[in-house]
Amino acid sequence: MAYQKEKKNRGTPLSFGITKRNPNFKQSRVHTTTQAPSMAGTDTNATRRRLASVSNHLAPVRWAPLNGGSIGFGDCSGSINDSYHRIHGQVPTHEPVWRAVACDDSGKEYTDIIYEKAVGEAIAKITINRPERRNAFRPHTVKELIIAFNDARDDSSVGVIILTGKGTEAFCSGGDQALRNKDGYADYENFGRLNVLDLQVQIRRLPKPVIAMVAGYAVGGGHVLHMVCDLTIAADNAIFGQTGPKVGSFDAGYGSSIMSRLVGPKKAREMWFLARFYTASEAETMGLVNTVVPVEKLEQETIKWCREILRNSPTAIRVLKSALNAVDDGHTGLQELGGNATLLFYGTEEGNEGKTAYMEHRRPDFSKFPRRP
Repeated sequence: MAYQKEKKNRGTPLSFGITKRNPNFKQSRVHTTTQAPSMAGTDTNATRRRLASVSNHLAPVRWAPLNGGSIGFGDCSGSINDSYHRIHGQVPTHEPVWRAVACDDSGKEYTDIIYEKAVGEAIAKITINRPERRNAFRPHTVKELIIAFNDARDDSSVGVIILTGKGTEAFCSGGDQALRNKDGYADYENFGRLNVLDLQVQIRRLPKPVIAMVAGYAVGGGHVLHMVCDLTIAADNAIFGQTGPKVGSFDAGYGSSIMSRLVGPKKAREMWFLARFYTASEAETMGLVNTVVPVEKLEQETIKWCREILRNSPTAIRVLKSALNAVDDGHTGLQELGGNATLLFYGTEEGNEGKTAYMEHRRPDFSKFPRRP
C-alpha cells in the first residue's frame, strides 16, 4: 500500500523512464514505473544507474511551469554541458544590423512592406507595413510580399526568412475588408483577386524556413499566414483566431487543412465555427505556435532561432521541409520532394556520368557505381 501511494504521488510516467512530477512530491531522484518492489537491491541499483546514464546522455531535465500551471520542459540550453554543445558553443546574442532593400528588381519602391537583410548574417526579414489597418493586406501588399519572398529565395546568402507585421498591435489582421468586393479584393485595378492564395503556396514551397514573428493580432487571413510558415514565435500579447464566418468568408484550403493538422479536427472546427479568439498561452498549449516570449524580447528570441537553424546543413533543412509538407500536399508535395532528390542526385558522380556520356556521344558506364542494399 505504501508503495502504491508513493507511486501515485510521483505522477505519470513519460518516455525514457522520466516521470512527470507532482509539485507536492519533494524527492528529486529519477523514478521509473518499470521497477518492481520485489527486485533485489543489487538489481535495483544497477537499473537506477542505467536509467540515470540514459537520462544524462539525452539531456539534463529541468521542469518549468508553463502558462496555466501545467508542467513542461524548461529551456535547458544553459545547463547542457555535453561534447556537442562544448564544440558548437552558445548561439550569439548580439542584435543584428539590418540593411533595407528599398526597391524591387525593377526599381519600384516598396510601399506596403519593409524588406531587410541582416548584415553579415543569412537572415531576411519581411514586414507588412500597414499598421494603420492593423497590417491588413490588400492585393498590392501581397504582390510586394511575393516579390520579396522570390528575392529571398534566389539570394543564396539568405538561409532563413522572418515574416512579421509593423508594430506590436498586429501581425496581420487578414484581408482589408474595405477593399473586398464580389470577386475578391481590389485596390488599384477594378477587378478583385485572391492572390494571397499564391503567397500561401509560395511560403509553403519555399526551400528555406520561414518564421512568423507574431505580436498582437494574427486573425483571419493573417492567422492563416502564420500557420503556413514553418515556425511561429509569439509575443505574450499575441491574439489568434479566425474571423471568416463573422464577415461572410472562409478559407477551405490551407486555412482549414493545416489548422486541423496543427490543433486536431475538433479544435479546428471550434476555431472556425465559433470564430473565437485565443491568447498566446492558449495557442501554445494547443500546438498552434512554437513558443511564447515577452513582447519586448520577441525579435531577440526569433533571431536566436534563426541562428540555430543556420548552424545546420541547408540541404538537410531544405529536404526536411519538403518531406514534412509532402504528406499533406499530395502530388504537389511529392513533386517538391522529388525535385530535391533530383537536385541532390545531379551533384553526384553517378548523375554526372550520364550527362557527360551524352555530351561526349558515348555509352555511359554505370557499372562502376555500387548497387547498395
